[in-house]
Amino acid sequence: MPSSADEPYYCSQQISIPPALPDILKQFTKAAIRTQPKDVLAWSAAYFRAIAKGEAPPAKERLEMPTATQKTDTGLTTGLLKVLNKQLGFKKTVPLELIQEKWEDLALPKEQFDELVRIGSFGGEVEWLKFFTLAASALGENMSDTMKIVCELLTCDADGGPSRIPFAQFKELYTYLAQIDGDISEDHINEVFAHLQNDVDKQDGYVQPRNFLSSDCPKLS
Repeated sequence: MPSSADEPYYCSQQISIPPALPDILKQFTKAAIRTQPKDVLAWSAAYFRAIAKGEAPPAKERLEMPTATQKTDTGLTTGLLKVLNKQLGFKKTVPLELIQEKWEDLALPKEQFDELVRIGSFGGEVEWLKFFTLAASALGENMSDTMKIVCELLTCDADGGPSRIPFAQFKELYTYLAQIDGDISEDHINEVFAHLQNDVDKQDGYVQPRNFLSSDCPKLS
């Protein structure tokens, strides 16, 4: 074996650190802390793959604390669903294979993904908002909870704001979930819409959770 005298000697002046490296590592570390990935190595590969492609990485915007009402036994959380929507929500339709890839990047249970595909009869090109809304239903205790989550994740309002979304979008997604549910009649759906229309007319065509969570509004389910 070579002696220590034969080993190359490096000094700090000889080591060149790429200028962008410290910031890249800093942002990566912060993203990992916020996201708390189950499989750090697999998530890291997905993170840097997305960064290299100029895509949104599989990273939460902040550290997520479970709420009292949110189901957490499924693995999916509102924070992770928000990540998926940030990665895929800019498209109207998305290949099912791409949704599965992003799902697996977050180490979410394959069984849950397969169940959503089964319930929604998804295949080939998928309407993203339908998959997104059906996934949100896995987090809510009831239809009102689900639509509140949908509003909070789709809104353009700042955090802590009213969480408004266009009424037309609300109607489309609520109708879709009601059809999946199968026990909500068309007459009841129309009753909900008729009641909300009074609020929507005062809110420039937008609806917000407080409107359908009001005691005056017919229950969504």
